[in-house]
Amino acid sequence: MKVLYVRVSSIDQKTDRQRVNESDFNLVVEDKVSGSMPFFEREGGKEIKHLADEGVINRLYIYSIDRAGRDLRDIINTIHYFTQKGICIEFISQGIRTMDDEGKENAISKLMISILGTVAEMNRVQIRENQASGIRLAKMKNVYRGRKEGSKEDALMFLSKPKNSKALELLKKGYKAVEVAKIVEVHINTVTKIKKLGLAA
Repeated sequence: MKVLYVRVSSIDQKTDRQRVNESDFNLVVEDKVSGSMPFFEREGGKEIKHLADEGVINRLYIYSIDRAGRDLRDIINTIHYFTQKGICIEFISQGIRTMDDEGKENAISKLMISILGTVAEMNRVQIRENQASGIRLAKMKNVYRGRKEGSKEDALMFLSKPKNSKALELLKKGYKAVEVAKIVEVHINTVTKIKKLGLAA
């Protein structure tokens, strides 16, 4: 079975760009979760692992290395797991395959993946630093605006926000608050509020 794995960081992002020749694959597995989350802790990652353990998959396609993750150690561990299973991963946009036609680990690809995985990790760190720097600068200029003191938000409007709606859906499925916070990428206090408002009935 040929499986295509696609990932975006938030539920309002689209995966169209990653679905290259989608009809060529037997299955498309999608995750909407931060690249910092370990591959096999994601819902899609768990599904693929199950298929791999069942011996159903023989090749896994991922649009680019940063879609597999933005943590080098996890990327390498994920690739190692599939290699041990005899499953080749092909990173479409970079034209990199983890195994050759004889089923042996591709040493050159391993080197390239390590380099590109490091770049993906550095990009994640840079994004966080830029966000923090932007907030600090806005505070220094007295233009940073959080929620106005004393303001209230309608419960329905709050729960209707894309991330909050997804969090409530996961809570109803039995996910723990900490898990929901990681998956949806919201603060644990926000999840607690969602739980209080959405599951009160």
